[in-house]
Amino acid sequence: MGRRVAAGPEELASFEALLSMSGLAFMQKMLSGEIAGPPISEVMRYWLDEVEDGRVVFRGAPEFAHANPMGGTHGGWYGTLLDSCMACAVMTKVPQGSWYTTLEYKVNITRAIPVGCEVLAIGEIQHTGRSTGVARGEIVGVEDGRLYATGSTTCMIMTR
Repeated sequence: MGRRVAAGPEELASFEALLSMSGLAFMQKMLSGEIAGPPISEVMRYWLDEVEDGRVVFRGAPEFAHANPMGGTHGGWYGTLLDSCMACAVMTKVPQGSWYTTLEYKVNITRAIPVGCEVLAIGEIQHTGRSTGVARGEIVGVEDGRLYATGSTTCMIMTR
């Protein structure tokens, strides 16, 4: 795998490049490093780890920079990670010539992720139609297998 993150806007795939392939192909190229990943993954310290049709996995660990005032992992870290894995699962079902955007997502935090704890964020498709995609996600510990959060999303699929 060739983990690569865009250092500037010019390194992100163009809209035309996005439309030239299926969402699954786009995500596979991002996983291989042929297409640069978004800079938020470096800021938030999580990386694309697996891509399949209808399923995407990110791997990461919150750092102290992601802590809330009490020293725990901020809820926004959970939300950002779940939004990424769930929406990217939808992306794997988007046909060539189309794109998506998140309409809404919900996060249920079940326990605190300790700073430095490596986790997997697993997004899986539940429904894809012409105009919407629905997915669910979960964050689980790599070492302990514990469930740290769950989520759901609805995405809008658009065609030019």
